[in-house]
Amino acid sequence: MLALLAGQSQAQAQNTTNFPRIGHVDRFDPSLDRLIPKDSVIEVLCGGFEWAEGPVWIPEEDNKYGGFVLFSDIPHNAVMKWQEGIGVTTFMKPAGYTGVADYGAEPGSNGLALDRKGRLVLCEHGDRRISVLTANGGKLTLADRWNGKRFNSPNDLAIRSNGDIFFTDPIYGLPKRADDPSREIDFCGVYRLQKNGTVTLQSREISRPNGIAFSADEKTLFVANSDGRDPIWRAFPLQEDGNLGTPKPFFDASKDDRISQGGGDGLKVDVQGNVFATGPGGVLVLSPEGKLLGRIVTGESIANVGWGNDGTVLYLTSDMYLCRIQTRTKGVGF
Repeated sequence: MLALLAGQSQAQAQNTTNFPRIGHVDRFDPSLDRLIPKDSVIEVLCGGFEWAEGPVWIPEEDNKYGGFVLFSDIPHNAVMKWQEGIGVTTFMKPAGYTGVADYGAEPGSNGLALDRKGRLVLCEHGDRRISVLTANGGKLTLADRWNGKRFNSPNDLAIRSNGDIFFTDPIYGLPKRADDPSREIDFCGVYRLQKNGTVTLQSREISRPNGIAFSADEKTLFVANSDGRDPIWRAFPLQEDGNLGTPKPFFDASKDDRISQGGGDGLKVDVQGNVFATGPGGVLVLSPEGKLLGRIVTGESIANVGWGNDGTVLYLTSDMYLCRIQTRTKGVGF
């Protein structure tokens, strides 16, 4: 369905697999070799973006490569599409702000995900909502308010197998961020959106909640904090009623002298329980117990990651680039 909605802005045919290579992999623990082969390289698939975010793999049976990647270019208010053998095209514009006035530096969509029907679900900065792309190409608002107040700027999301959407709502998309006069909620929350449209606040204790992902068994929800003053990734237990329980610290960047102290952005989980979390210097590879095993370093800031192809390829949105690296593990959902 999504392939039929792709934009018409086509790049020149990509007739090469000889992509530029950048960066390196820091190996802090020998067990990382079981997740990322020693000969794996970071490939730059395309570039020229202002700030790429939210990569998601779209499976496509009639595509010989098995699918394609969608990702947000937030400042340009667009969702981009990269496909092997073709290159990069504009999939959707506008993507996060549909108004007529200027809306600051980050108006576009941010985190992207597929729901259980295969529909694209978007976190939209400018329109301050969670939306879904319908079969005819239009978008529907799934949620834009909590307790009658508009969200700040939904950032990233994780969709549970029962259809519940958990998402984070920091202030980065507001034109004046925390001091924006249009702000209606005076904290940055983690929310649950149920299939019936009910929105419930799950946490308001994290100063800048950002990346979010479920463990493979959906018993744990990991949430990153992008506030460098509190660079802790937290693990929330999922209770029987579907709400989050009291979190426990999962990883604290301030307590590891191999990396600088800094907050986290996007994250994804593999089927073995390892967490691939963007943070200080690159993508931190964390064991199920929260031990730092290694780091994928492009040399540029990395906003988010997403599994693709057969689930063993990790795509990286790294500042102006879309990159990828081959792994030996597999992402949740593949």
